[in-house]
Amino acid sequence: MAKESMKARERKRQRMVENYAERRAALKKAGDYEALQKIPRNASPVRLHNRCQLSGRPKGYMRQFGISRINFREMALAGLIPGIKKTSW
Repeated sequence: MAKESMKARERKRQRMVENYAERRAALKKAGDYEALQKIPRNASPVRLHNRCQLSGRPKGYMRQFGISRINFREMALAGLIPGIKKTSW
């Protein structure tokens, strides 16, 4: 389980990216890179990192479901994810 501070930091970055998205796009289109440098660094979408929504785990993230592979397996075995079942042959 990730520290609460790490999960909070990612949420803060996400909000900042959303707040500055239009301004960044306008400055990039205009080619005003000096003004673009004055915008906070965390407003760049490149600085975001995918994390599990349940545990905050940064690795083993499954983009389609938004959770880590460990949580995915637990939920799939418990039947909490529709359309997913364990294979056997």
